[in-house]
Amino acid sequence: MLRKIDTREILLKEIQEKTEYKFSDIHLLNWALTHSSYANEHKKQKIVYNERLEFLGDSILGLVVSEYIFIKYPNYPEGDLTKLRATVVCEPSLSYIARQIDLGKYLLLGKGEEATGGRERVSILADAFEALIGAIYLDGKIESAKTFVLKYLTPVIENAVNGVELFIDHKTHLQELLQKKIKCKIEYRVVLEEGPDHNKIFHTEVLVKDEVLGKGIGKSKKEAEQDAARSAINRMEDNNE
Repeated sequence: MLRKIDTREILLKEIQEKTEYKFSDIHLLNWALTHSSYANEHKKQKIVYNERLEFLGDSILGLVVSEYIFIKYPNYPEGDLTKLRATVVCEPSLSYIARQIDLGKYLLLGKGEEATGGRERVSILADAFEALIGAIYLDGKIESAKTFVLKYLTPVIENAVNGVELFIDHKTHLQELLQKKIKCKIEYRVVLEEGPDHNKIFHTEVLVKDEVLGKGIGKSKKEAEQDAARSAINRMEDNNE
């Protein structure tokens, strides 16, 4: 009798096929894709979430990108290398790549995080991508991690060098959309701050004439505002369909 394959196993197989990296230890992949909100909602199961892997992946990412641009651009002084690396490994960059492989689909999230759009949140996607790098490093050592990182980051590096803007500024996009219809001022308002000072979460609304157009969450006010603008744009597009 064939063993029943559960949904999670199917999803883990799918993301491996999509990234073209097959894990020897599938538990590492599942660990990388487990958010703290899911672990907190299942405390009795003592589930390990991905923040430690994210820490490791961040270091591996920085090393691989630093080595690549150091060799690729021998005429760049230290200051230019630092700026280039910062542009490449920033949250918008990593979340952009995460969206390319639909990483949010494979995350284990708590119900609350799921309900507030966690699968599309910039910080969560960027963190998960770094955790995935960490998991690949533990599973296949540095060469596997290096191959994975450069597969996705090389185009980003080249675009950054050539001044190509990959990452959408949702606030500017929203302003452009609204200016076509109305000439009113757009306001962003922080409605809630939660968590300790070193790990705050900001809840923001974007308003026009006191009407809430969208709501966002982020680890900084700027990120929360971008998320709120993205929410407003999606709402406007849905209303136009």
